[in-house]
Amino acid sequence: MAEDKTNDAGVRINKYLSEAGICSRREADRLVEAGQVLIDGVTAKAGDRVFPGQKVVVAGTEAKKEEEDILLACYKPKGIECTSDRSNPDNIIDFLHYGKRIYTVGRLDKNSSGLILLTNNGDLAYRIAKAGDRHEKEYVVAVDKPITDEFLVGMTKGVPILGKVTAPAKIRRTGEKTFSIVLIQGMNRQIRRMCEYFGFRVTYLKRIRVMNISLGTLEKGQYREVSAEERKELYRLL
Repeated sequence: MAEDKTNDAGVRINKYLSEAGICSRREADRLVEAGQVLIDGVTAKAGDRVFPGQKVVVAGTEAKKEEEDILLACYKPKGIECTSDRSNPDNIIDFLHYGKRIYTVGRLDKNSSGLILLTNNGDLAYRIAKAGDRHEKEYVVAVDKPITDEFLVGMTKGVPILGKVTAPAKIRRTGEKTFSIVLIQGMNRQIRRMCEYFGFRVTYLKRIRVMNISLGTLEKGQYREVSAEERKELYRLL
């Protein structure tokens, strides 16, 4: 008897490709629209579902979902780039030598160090990105001259950069030239640009937390699996 595929079972094709680590859901929609996705040899359409046992091919390569759901917390050193492009000699994938297909969740610029998450779960990466300005990221920062009260107040209230005013931030002085800051945005080189606005130059920047996941005792270049408890809280926050 033929399998009944008229019900609501199965996984939507964009979600399937995202969970397989091929691309984001949005990019999957573009690939489907471009006719580059086949399900059992038939060109997929938007909204199509993938059922157990079916073969999905994207641009000539079979897309398979990993059985293992990988989520890593890594201490990225300065000089390593958050890219999966293997033609870039400083890419984080070759640096880690993890052995399975993973990619970064978000970015941390080359001249900064600290916590970066990596996963093979495109749906999770999509959900974190979709959370946008709602999730916290914490950094420790050093600047080139003594911090003033005016600087702290200005950084807290919001700073005009890149044609926008940054959202209010939580900031705490930790030394003559050091402070910790919690952001809920991810603008390009945001902290560096914010400091430059007030005439300060960042000399050291390390991210120590993304949402509920902290860098902890990791050393530079090390990574660890995110615990079940951390995952549970992460999904609750999302």
